[in-house]
Amino acid sequence: MHHSRLSTFVIDCKVEDFDAATRFWSAALGRAVKPVDPDSPNYRELEAKDTEPMLLLQKVEHESRIHLDIESDDLDAELERLEALGAKRVAYVQRWWVMEAPTGQRFCIVRPQRGPLEGRANVWDGEGR
Repeated sequence: MHHSRLSTFVIDCKVEDFDAATRFWSAALGRAVKPVDPDSPNYRELEAKDTEPMLLLQKVEHESRIHLDIESDDLDAELERLEALGAKRVAYVQRWWVMEAPTGQRFCIVRPQRGPLEGRANVWDGEGR
């Protein structure tokens, strides 16, 4: 048995001026920018309520797009569950899986981002639910 849930909407930005992109999305979504983590210069997080998915901007080299992250307390089990549904592995990057849905969209499977998932996420028992 493992847990997972929608964690984050990630706005991938292929831009020269990442600060300008951050200002745009902050104003467009009406969300303040959280303090920048000096260890992660290619990321900016916008404020979100505890009940909402996180909002993250990421400076990238590929074309701009939006993808989502699914957080799980068992990456391997979630990988297998999603592959059984038709998703494909693209790459393992540092600590997460980049996946492709059968419909072509990219998404990532990540470790819990907002604390423990038990009691706050979907529960999967290996039989689909």
